[in-house]
Amino acid sequence: MSAKVGIIGGGSWGTTLAHLAGVAGSEVHLWVRRPEIRDLINSTHRSPDYTGETALHPAVVATTDLSKMGECPLLLVVIPSQAFRGVVRELGDHIDGGHLVLHATKGLERGTNLRMSEVLMEETCARKIGVLAGPNLSAEILAGEPAATVVASRFSEVIESAREALGSSQFRVYGNRDVAGVEIAGALKNVIALASGFVEGRGLGFNTRAALLTRGMAEMARLGEELGGVKTTFAGLSGIGDLIATCSTPKSRNFTVGYELGRGRALNEILESLGHVAEGVHTTRVIHAFATRRGIEAPITSAVSAVLDGKISADAVIPALMTRTVGME
Repeated sequence: MSAKVGIIGGGSWGTTLAHLAGVAGSEVHLWVRRPEIRDLINSTHRSPDYTGETALHPAVVATTDLSKMGECPLLLVVIPSQAFRGVVRELGDHIDGGHLVLHATKGLERGTNLRMSEVLMEETCARKIGVLAGPNLSAEILAGEPAATVVASRFSEVIESAREALGSSQFRVYGNRDVAGVEIAGALKNVIALASGFVEGRGLGFNTRAALLTRGMAEMARLGEELGGVKTTFAGLSGIGDLIATCSTPKSRNFTVGYELGRGRALNEILESLGHVAEGVHTTRVIHAFATRRGIEAPITSAVSAVLDGKISADAVIPALMTRTVGME
């Protein structure tokens, strides 16, 4: 008997996860906001705005009725961080403590700076909670290319249910107990992805990017520990794995924003033309403020924040970083 999985969020990653669940043999209910998207998926098995012309697995059934999610023992919430609380508050009316709830949102809530698992705890009675994160570019997964991810939870039942619902010969699902670390790694790598795109936009080469990613990884681990994560988590799929994927390709929204900033475009103009959420913009500002308050050295985050807020020109960023005092590695 196939598992019944509910996916809340019909963007590119939510729809891709719904497709993966179908491939794995699950019965999939995908919640979307817009009736026209629901009707298009159910009639054509496609969602052109988010997954192009790729045919979705026929097991995926779209709905705009959030109460339908209560029928699914396993739920994956894939909603941008700034809209997350409103959706899960409504979801909370339809689920109970027996539901297994994962989220796949790589960001922090504006204002509270909470991780998404903390928002889930506040807004629902679900307690068997986890997070899914890793080097997962939707377009490549939809094309059938091999990929891996990690599910972090304190509950083995959550990890095993996610593995059963999503895992296949194409998509490997690893387990982890460090929920905070996996969430923080997923958020922090977006900051470094902005910087990596910036480097590309400036026309700089592999030496520069290698230095950036190496020092960026050290910065992520340093900040991650202070934010409650386990240092070794950042050497895994949600840390260095996701960092490599998101910092190397224009398929990453944050890389794209950084690239355009490196070319000298204004942030507002970039975000308007992007058409999708780039979580790293908000995350950078939150992490910069946190590092400043705690006295944590985070030069890359500080530089990206200054560029986003127009406090330093694109021409001045690299020289400023390169003339800092050099310490021990």
